[in-house]
Amino acid sequence: MNQFKDSVYQLIVETSTNLPPDVRKAIAAARKQENAGTRSALSLTTIAQNIEMAENNISPICQDTGMPTFEIHTPVGANQIEMKKAIHEAIELATKNGKLRSNSVDSLTGENSGTNLGPGTPVVHFSQWEKDEIEVKLILKGGGCENKNIQYSLPAELEGLGKAGRDLDGIRKCILHSVYQAQGQGCSAGFIGVGIGGDRTSGYGLAKEQLFRKVDDVNPIPELTELESYVMDKANELGIGTMGFGGETTLLGCKIGVMNRLPASFYVSVAYNCWAFRRQGVTMDAATGEIKGWLYKEGTVDLHEGVAAPAETEERREVVLQYPITEEQIRSLKVGDVVKINGLIHTGRDAFHKYMMDHDCPVDLNGGVIYHCGPVMMKDDAGEWHVKAAGPTTSIREEPYQADIMKKFGIRVVIGKGGMGPKTLKGLQEHGGVYLNAIGGAAQYYADCVKKVEGVDLMEFGMPEAMWHLQVEGFTAIVTMDSHGNSLHADVEKNSLEKLAGFAEPVFS
Repeated sequence: MNQFKDSVYQLIVETSTNLPPDVRKAIAAARKQENAGTRSALSLTTIAQNIEMAENNISPICQDTGMPTFEIHTPVGANQIEMKKAIHEAIELATKNGKLRSNSVDSLTGENSGTNLGPGTPVVHFSQWEKDEIEVKLILKGGGCENKNIQYSLPAELEGLGKAGRDLDGIRKCILHSVYQAQGQGCSAGFIGVGIGGDRTSGYGLAKEQLFRKVDDVNPIPELTELESYVMDKANELGIGTMGFGGETTLLGCKIGVMNRLPASFYVSVAYNCWAFRRQGVTMDAATGEIKGWLYKEGTVDLHEGVAAPAETEERREVVLQYPITEEQIRSLKVGDVVKINGLIHTGRDAFHKYMMDHDCPVDLNGGVIYHCGPVMMKDDAGEWHVKAAGPTTSIREEPYQADIMKKFGIRVVIGKGGMGPKTLKGLQEHGGVYLNAIGGAAQYYADCVKKVEGVDLMEFGMPEAMWHLQVEGFTAIVTMDSHGNSLHADVEKNSLEKLAGFAEPVFS
């Protein structure tokens, strides 16, 4: 087993940096279906570019490399203790080399281990089988989509759909509602794994297990084959679209599994995964640990074939903002404008916002830009920091703080993904601010916009939560909440709820 660690390291790098063909095929199909020139079409174009950049750069597709979760089958008698030790070594090396972001945080102290190792990190599940080879599967599921996982206990009353009973039709309603509640916060268009039955723990485990199925496989249970097809059709009629911008494609894949349950319990568990569906697997020689084959690499996919060029008649206002930014410039922006930012921006996430409520900022933020981002950073031999991946994180987590922080420090622009709520929208109106939605998962696309890392503060919070000061050029995002009280996110949520209500009548008896 002397090659096992190296093989696991190869698996980690491949999973983080190279999206598998079945996922690419689903994204390519979405690009063909989307109306040319729309916000969703532009987003899918950026996503396609980002996928290719990540593969070429051998860098993370998304800066949130998630909770590494391994599913391993071993022959009887394999030394799982030594294998787990080698997996930990490979995880630590991949983190050091910038293929994974340091994501293991002490839940009590908030301290980041910096190595992706700690109690419960990574997740490793072993199973024995009677084959004479090892199979290792890995999924990297980020926190933004993990937060949109949801579990229903039937019977239930669901917004827009009414009563959901303990039957196939009740399950149908739960799955549709799970897609609706995710909106664009889980980096739609996404994939879902569904677990029917079990208890609260095993139901979620079954749901996540479905994500290891190939996008184009066929469910062996006819009723679930029909349900998967139904969900794919109807979820894409909700109009949520890529990034929650509205559009033709909201869901790229749906896989459903079932297990027995207790008479008193009926759970429907949904694991939501973003478009950056990073899962891969290998088979290994049981004696040496050498990779024998890859599980999700069949064929190649052209992400651009058959995609229509943007319509020439499409009107889209583009505005360039140079730091520092004035209130007058912000008041001139409206939902739908495309903004390109040049100059200094600053990252700030959960720890930053909580800390700044009661402390002074280490830099002047007046007229400035806060970017909800936890980048992957590496330092060179000369001590200079470089950005390896820098896409947006989900903004709604900062809703309790954002308006207050903007007012306190004079911030004019907030960049993130998924939109924010009524408190922030009111703050944008009162203070003269704007929210820009960047393309979730496009970590290489935005890293390329960073021309220099000026410095860093608050490193005691860990790499993702630190305040990074970045010089950017041509950093592009879309106005989705403006200073006039308009919110694209609120509009899409309202419209999709109306469409969801159209699916309330029973379908499956």
